[in-house]
Amino acid sequence: MEKCLAPSILAADFGNLKMQIEAADEAGAGYIHFDVMDGLYVPSISFGLPVLKSIRGITDKLFDVHLMIVDPERYIKDFAEAGADIITVHAEACKHLDATIDLIKECGAMAGVALNPATPIEEITHVLDKVDMVLIMTVNPGFGGQKLIPYTLKKVSDLSKLCEEKGLKLDIEVDGGINTDTIDAALEAGANVIVAGSAVFKGDIRANVEALLEKMK
Repeated sequence: MEKCLAPSILAADFGNLKMQIEAADEAGAGYIHFDVMDGLYVPSISFGLPVLKSIRGITDKLFDVHLMIVDPERYIKDFAEAGADIITVHAEACKHLDATIDLIKECGAMAGVALNPATPIEEITHVLDKVDMVLIMTVNPGFGGQKLIPYTLKKVSDLSKLCEEKGLKLDIEVDGGINTDTIDAALEAGANVIVAGSAVFKGDIRANVEALLEKMK
């Protein structure tokens, strides 16, 4: 699968959001990642539909929307209409995961399913043939700037092998603690979509993106 860098705007300076997204876009980022948090599923509250709508016209990059919210099916249609290209929901947050995946597809978006660090991949084996992407959280969700949890990369490796055995072609995304020191291990484990927040938006955005992309070659 093609490798792609997905800068998470959770770490961006919202006072200069347009400029920072454009900098990441021009430097070669493939996706723009949105961490949507409701203060219930995770402790933090981040942003929602107005932010996504307001920046849809800034870039034509794929909008990778990660819903860390309770009962995400309530908002699937709204996020799709606002411009989400991929909508990822947490297996742990869905009452009926299969139906939620179907709803995402019906709304015209690609479907992703996310797993927290302690959730085994066996929880989603029954829907792997229905999703376009699996997001393995490499930190416990809710806050940016955390350190990668090492055992999560074993889950990435196990998932990659399982997909190969089943002949499934889907993206494996990692999110949390990814930087120039940890990206090699994530790629070697089998991840091909790399979410990076602080590693992109803290400091020189263009240089940061270029350094991560160089690792992904």
